[in-house]
Amino acid sequence: MCRLHLEGKHQNLKTADFLQITEYLQLHEFCEEEKFPQAFLQKLLMMDYSARCIKIKENNEQNDTQKRHNLSSKDAYTAIFDETAKPAEDFNKLEPIHLMDAQMAVFYCADSFLKQLMVTKLSQCQFALPLLVPNPFTQKIEFPLWTFRQINKSWKTTDGKGQTLSKTQPVYKAETSVVAFFRFGSVSSSKSQLMNSLINEKHNTFFHRNCPGSSRSRVLMDGVVEIAWYCPSGEKTDTFPDCVAFCNLHGDAGENEKQLNILTQMASVNVVILPQLNRNDNSMTKIQNLFKNSKPLICLLTENDSALTEIRKGKKYKMGLKDKSQPCVIEELKRAVNNGLSSSYSSSLYQLKDIAKKLCVTVDEKIDDDCRKGKEAVQKMMSLMKNKELTKIKESFLPCQGKLWHQWCQKNKELHRPTLSEVQKGDNIEKIKSCKKLEMQKIRKQQQTSVLIEFIHIFIQELNSQKGNAKAYFLKWIGILLDDYTTETLSALHHEYDKKWSAVLDLKKKHNKSQQLTTVQDELERISEKLQAATFGLEHILREIGQIYESCSALEKNKKNLKLDFSSLPGLAAEMMMSGFPLELMDGDAAHVPLIWVTAVLDELIKKLGDKRVFVLSVLGIQSSGKSTMLNAMFGLQFAVSAGRCTRGAFMQLVRVSEEMKDELKFDYILVVDTEGLRALELAGRSTRNHDNEMATFVVGIGNMTLINIFGENTAEMQDILQIVVQAFMRMKKIKLNPSCMFVHQNVSDISAGEKNMEGRRRLQEKLDEMTKLAATEEDCDAELFSDVIAIDVQNDVKYFSQLWEGSPPMAPPNPNYSRNIQELKSTIISKASRSCGITLSQFKMRINDLWSALLNENFVFSFKNTMEIAVYRRLETKYSDWTWSLRSAMLSIEERFYNRIANGNYDVQKNELLAEMRTTKEEVEKSMKSYFDEDKDKDILCQWRGRFETRIQDLHDDLVKGTERKLEEAIKLKKARENLDKKIAEYENMLFSRSKELALSLKSEGTDEHMLKKEFDTMWTKWVTEMTRDIQPPKDMYFWEDFTQLLSDNYEFTLVNERLNLPDFKEILIRGDYDDYILLQKHEEQTEGPVSRKQSKKSKGFQLFVGNRKQKKGDTKNKTQADYNASVRQLIHKIIQETDNIMEKSPVRRKGYNISNIQEITDCVKKLVKEHQSVNQKYKLKKEFFIDLCIYVCEIAHKKFTECHKEFKEANDLGIYLEKQKTQYYNVFKNYCRGATTTAILIDFICSKLELPILEEVYNKTAIDVAAQMRSDIRSLCENRSNLEKHILKSLAEKEDFEQYIQYIHQPKKHFKQFIKNEVDKYLNEEREMFLSIFRGNLKQKEQIVRIAVHVVTAEVKNNGGDGNMWFTSFTKTLTDELKFTGESNVDLTEIKDLDFLENHLGETLNEILAKLENSFNDTEMEKCMIKLQKILIDHFCQCCWVQCPFCNSICTNTMEDHFGDHTVPFHRNIGLKGCYYKGTTNLSISFCTTAVASDRSFYNFSDELFPWKEYRKAGPEFINWSITPDNSELPYWKWFVCRFQKDLEKFYSKTFQGSGEIPDEWRQHAKEGAIKSLDKYI
Repeated sequence: MCRLHLEGKHQNLKTADFLQITEYLQLHEFCEEEKFPQAFLQKLLMMDYSARCIKIKENNEQNDTQKRHNLSSKDAYTAIFDETAKPAEDFNKLEPIHLMDAQMAVFYCADSFLKQLMVTKLSQCQFALPLLVPNPFTQKIEFPLWTFRQINKSWKTTDGKGQTLSKTQPVYKAETSVVAFFRFGSVSSSKSQLMNSLINEKHNTFFHRNCPGSSRSRVLMDGVVEIAWYCPSGEKTDTFPDCVAFCNLHGDAGENEKQLNILTQMASVNVVILPQLNRNDNSMTKIQNLFKNSKPLICLLTENDSALTEIRKGKKYKMGLKDKSQPCVIEELKRAVNNGLSSSYSSSLYQLKDIAKKLCVTVDEKIDDDCRKGKEAVQKMMSLMKNKELTKIKESFLPCQGKLWHQWCQKNKELHRPTLSEVQKGDNIEKIKSCKKLEMQKIRKQQQTSVLIEFIHIFIQELNSQKGNAKAYFLKWIGILLDDYTTETLSALHHEYDKKWSAVLDLKKKHNKSQQLTTVQDELERISEKLQAATFGLEHILREIGQIYESCSALEKNKKNLKLDFSSLPGLAAEMMMSGFPLELMDGDAAHVPLIWVTAVLDELIKKLGDKRVFVLSVLGIQSSGKSTMLNAMFGLQFAVSAGRCTRGAFMQLVRVSEEMKDELKFDYILVVDTEGLRALELAGRSTRNHDNEMATFVVGIGNMTLINIFGENTAEMQDILQIVVQAFMRMKKIKLNPSCMFVHQNVSDISAGEKNMEGRRRLQEKLDEMTKLAATEEDCDAELFSDVIAIDVQNDVKYFSQLWEGSPPMAPPNPNYSRNIQELKSTIISKASRSCGITLSQFKMRINDLWSALLNENFVFSFKNTMEIAVYRRLETKYSDWTWSLRSAMLSIEERFYNRIANGNYDVQKNELLAEMRTTKEEVEKSMKSYFDEDKDKDILCQWRGRFETRIQDLHDDLVKGTERKLEEAIKLKKARENLDKKIAEYENMLFSRSKELALSLKSEGTDEHMLKKEFDTMWTKWVTEMTRDIQPPKDMYFWEDFTQLLSDNYEFTLVNERLNLPDFKEILIRGDYDDYILLQKHEEQTEGPVSRKQSKKSKGFQLFVGNRKQKKGDTKNKTQADYNASVRQLIHKIIQETDNIMEKSPVRRKGYNISNIQEITDCVKKLVKEHQSVNQKYKLKKEFFIDLCIYVCEIAHKKFTECHKEFKEANDLGIYLEKQKTQYYNVFKNYCRGATTTAILIDFICSKLELPILEEVYNKTAIDVAAQMRSDIRSLCENRSNLEKHILKSLAEKEDFEQYIQYIHQPKKHFKQFIKNEVDKYLNEEREMFLSIFRGNLKQKEQIVRIAVHVVTAEVKNNGGDGNMWFTSFTKTLTDELKFTGESNVDLTEIKDLDFLENHLGETLNEILAKLENSFNDTEMEKCMIKLQKILIDHFCQCCWVQCPFCNSICTNTMEDHFGDHTVPFHRNIGLKGCYYKGTTNLSISFCTTAVASDRSFYNFSDELFPWKEYRKAGPEFINWSITPDNSELPYWKWFVCRFQKDLEKFYSKTFQGSGEIPDEWRQHAKEGAIKSLDKYI
């Protein structure tokens, strides 16, 4: 134990330690002692029987040269025959470890589960198994019954009629004859070698003295009894006609009496090997007893050469072994044993489990409490199955997964794949779907209300209550006892199936097409169904629990008598997965993925393990191609393996990556997916090809790598699997999934021949290319070679495997070459996997959802939606929103500084300066981006968008710089435009200061009565301002609507224009239900109008939808096609609004003031676009009322913008207004002089009064930016991206239930978004007023500090230079150029200010008073100013994105970038009736969803009244071509609730009804508002 480094590890070696992915030990000649356990178990788990050929290297081995004796001086005789004294070091040398001692050491140190695995693998390698084991730790003899529980043996015998019978039984309960071998004393012949010759002369079943690794000393093997079985094949060459157990007692039987007694009692025939003994030898007493016993006895004498002789009646034989050839001995021994077994004196057959009844033996199962309790619990379950017919067990014990589950699966597939008859029968797809959903819900209710069978109840209870080993034993016992229960019946059914299948083949060979063939085929089908019904394992129990969970989830209600909450069931399955049990991913019987259950289990797995990374390895192959055997050998997994039966469906199992391998591999687990064999006979008649294609597509899609397993060299079978695989890979390429693949060609003879391998690879390559061409026609793809579909290296990615067995079963051991092939393949897989990061468990879960959802639809590629990518992209969009906010908010601050500079007369604004100012923020954003793309857990997915987003950020940065540059240029133009005015202001301000001073001095003697002074000043002020503005023409007022009326009256009657202005019609032109009143059909159109022709109806396979909207007046049977042009008119209106908005944005009103030409530019644009529209759409004419109303609508928008801009222009350019604003300042100057203040003090107060407004304006601007950032943090609707904002808008709309607001959201989303943001700002500022004031005060304090520092620094500087007040003011304003809009010219002579210290102190005191005043005077008016700025900041941030709407339902593209790359997408589309879509020729609004419609065989009319199939919607025009609408059933319940809640409002708005083809399904009315709102959080 010490030498193998196993000291202190009694029963501490765990299965999990050896089933994880570890570094493979490459053994050349020897294995170090400490590495033996790992090397031995690695080989054994891969069924490599060379595990018993490992040479153990001694740790104290010395250099051979030191051991050589110098014999060169001696003669030949002396050197050869003389005994030489051993060197001293040889006495200290340790004996080599006997290989079987090493095996037993590992066995003793293994826990019970590893022991069981070891013994199972030893059995698969056709090695003898430890039966009775003297425990070196307890000195007791143990019977490891537990280790035999998973071993089955199969054999064939011939009955009296000459018919061959097949049997498969667990070895612990198989009734067999037992032949016991033992020896007394030391013998020259090898007992084990003799036994091997009897069982399998080509394989060392029992380890013997001549095997590699044997040594003279043996420590742990003496006293061990091993057992092996001879299993006949039903051939004439069989050594024994029936299954026979051979037991071998190692060591001297005389020294192991207990084992000898047990063995001789078990045995049917005893075989003893004897040296030459004395009569008085102690061993003779035992031999005498055996001689007297009635059982046959065969004595083999090593020192005698006698022939086989019967020495006594009762089958007592002796035979000499001396000087006899081995074949001769074996033949005589076979004859003796067969005679003994056929003798009437032979004891009855023996069952292995009967050893447990021996009092002198310790049974492992009895001394382990966990094992005993697990068995008792399972036996309690099994007792419920007593006297039940196996083929009906599942039906009665597992009610949820039988017919009910299969019916649900069928309905679910029908839901996604409506039949042609359904489409033609009626046109209300949604109603059909709703009916099916209600039927599915009824099935779920039946499942949920079905009685919880006691069998399942006990299973759940035990699984929930047991922990650790107890749970593992319980689950193992379930498998063992269920196999025990089903084996006999299944074996009989297989035998019956084989007979019927042979009969079918015989009849087919005779070309018999009579009723007899049909009858036999029907019988074969019935047997096949019985086989399916009789297959009952742990996976079926878990399938039932999965259905219990899914039904309870559907009804959100616990199952009656289920004592734990149903939500805890997935956690139990997740724990099983963690323990190494496989989980069913696809139900093979129903050919369906239980998506809710699988998703829930994976969620629990993520909770327990964390969101670990996994490398998904999946395997495809035809039935019985050895896939499961290969995986079990490669990874030591637990996938079911048996001849003629395959794993049904798909199962997944986790294989942990060891810590040392995590440096090489970038994931935590390999997740292995084993699949039901393709082309399985059991699935005949069940749409096999479709099932195979679905299975292959699903497995290939979820895998990072797919192993394609090909059995034998049958070209037809290879063609079957290859066509399916190629088609699956072709689909993956189309949906941009890129799994790798490898081909494993199993059961190939003579794989060492390189030329044959090359020929095989060439043939495979040709076959792949051939299959590619075939698949390309089905998948509408232009690929011609397999390499066009997936990159493959036929030299390295095609592996050839030897035959599994070395000889003919059932006695053949596994082929060592097969095991080496397994290891080579495993190494290749790990090498390839090391280049991949795999995927996280959450990504794997999403991939399953995506693939299965797409497979449910008829067109997989068209239906596939990569949820994982979508989720990652959404997170990226949120990050993008943060990055853009960083850039925008930084640019806002920079803008303010440059605006201040321009306002202060400094026009030196260079682009380089803007870039320099932005550099730090841009670098921070780029650093954040790099970190996100490099370090995020989904970086492999993110990398595809990295370049695009980096470009977008760069473009945004450049756009912000250019935009700011334009704004600053505009500001410079505005500033320059009023330079003359500024000069006049400077002149007048100096004049006003002087006159105020003079007036004050003239009135000083008359007293300081406030009223009198105010009156005198007002009189003089009016006089001064009138005098100053006498020769200056103020800007004109704006008479917008008068100008508008004049312009339109030039072409239209004045009364008509005036009338349209006074009507409210124009206000609803964008959101009205129809435009019938504006449309005039041409005569030829009126003559050809009418319903869709029969020819069209037939072509379009059902009813047609018109994607526009129309209003049909009551009783109006004419003009049916008139409404068909509404959609194109709406498109025109949207285009005009967009174009006129651009004109308004570029309008120079803010700089030059309003002019009638501003209106004319807009009306000209409208006229031009309407004219262009009419030239294209000549079937109808737009009335003049349309043009006038549209002009009024866009001009009303312009009126609001122009009024605001003109007001700013007037305030900036009207001298009278400016001077009126300065009146308070000059009154204060006047008043202070009247009160006797010094000129210095008055001038300082004057300076402070000039500072007041600039400080306030800057604080407002800074506060707006800061509050915007705070709102993005505090308000959930504004904290992420545009999609999140939309979700909260929908919640708000539902809570308010305001239909008009909904209509605005549907038809004018951007306007609604802006209004929502404004409302959020308003609400936030009202609720968080204190927080707002806190930020305002903080910014006020910050600006105060900047001013104070500037005052101090400037005062010191000017004092040093001996300057006066004018120099001080110039320097002061220069210092604050970027901080405040504070001109560098004082406009007042400040030379009188000499005492700069007084100036600094007095300014500081006055500044305190001003800031206190500003802080305390904050009111609603002031907040309003800040609010407007705040709204603009947030609107700019959230609304500069894509606003393109779905041409069918008006859903808004969720991309956060304008003019983004790729298609427009939206996670959930709406009911298209919300936009007004209806069925042509009726007044029925549609209730279809885009995602459902595009999967149907129906058609629709586009905006040009042309008919297109929904499946080819992209061809319908430019509005459709860039929209990606994935066909699925992902309908947001929110919109179903909306239609039901506002049905009457919608009908009134569109003047149509939800009737006939558009009748609302009853299922829709089950959605309540609360559920609708919750669905937003669930799905968006």
